[in-house]
Amino acid sequence: MSLSASSTKWDARFTGPVPHNNAYYGKCFVGGILACGLTHTAITPLDVTKCNMQVNPTQYKGLFSGLRLIVAQEGSKALWKGWGPTLAGYSAQGAFKFGLYEFFKDFYGNLVGQENSIKYKELIWCAGSASAEFFADIVLCPMEMTKVKVQTSVSGTFPTAFGAALKQMANNRVETRFPFGSLGPLWSRQIPYNVSKFFFFEKIAQGFYTYVFTAPKDSYSKTTQLGVTFASGYSAGVICAIVSHPADTIVSLMSKPSNKGKTITEIAKETGFKTLVSKGLGTRVLMIGTLTGLQWWIYDSFKSAFGMGTTGGAVEKK
Repeated sequence: MSLSASSTKWDARFTGPVPHNNAYYGKCFVGGILACGLTHTAITPLDVTKCNMQVNPTQYKGLFSGLRLIVAQEGSKALWKGWGPTLAGYSAQGAFKFGLYEFFKDFYGNLVGQENSIKYKELIWCAGSASAEFFADIVLCPMEMTKVKVQTSVSGTFPTAFGAALKQMANNRVETRFPFGSLGPLWSRQIPYNVSKFFFFEKIAQGFYTYVFTAPKDSYSKTTQLGVTFASGYSAGVICAIVSHPADTIVSLMSKPSNKGKTITEIAKETGFKTLVSKGLGTRVLMIGTLTGLQWWIYDSFKSAFGMGTTGGAVEKK
């Protein structure tokens, strides 16, 4: 049955500038692919350095010194190790992250009804982003495991080419725990990260449109709206980088040969709380803040280009 705006029953799918039908969700999936796939691939050098800082903190002590060390030891091409699984994995993840977020927001809104969807909007953001990330991480996990293994292995001990790396991960699945061995830590990293990312984005954007840009949102130019999008996304990225950093460190450490067979608890205990929460955090805050700001900007630029409107708005009134 097709969607119909003529229905007298309130429907969350008709509260935005355009109806949220299957075509709308499909475009959101495409926007998510562009937002996450392109940005994560573009910052591969930062990711390579960050992962090595987490796995070998005594050797890779800082962002710039780490970058120089990688180039000195392996050449400038080494900064782009793992770009293939990064592009594939985060494109798939982005599709589910953004596309399913839009779907679940509407689903949960209709589940609780109009009054409660306004009253508990923040909880709907959290539930929608958590639900979306649950599925997004399943499609990401095999590529994330491959990426980290490629980026943190000692030069010459593991293939760097995408196809060869995937084959090696599959052939040695007992050792690598491929394809879903890191799914638990990935969920523990990405779900809090994504809930923070979407909640704080929506909240900050809402603040902009409630207290700064107080005229109706549609009265502002697309440039202004996209500026709000980027500022809100960058701010949200800084917060969620801090929230998810310990779990991100665990995911990186699981690829270390000396941690083969160890449980997550054992790895965390041996690493120490201070290292888990702080090592590589500055690099990750810079990386994730910029990444998240650009992701939201690309996503909303795509939506705007197709007449779907940008994300976020002022506080809704009952």
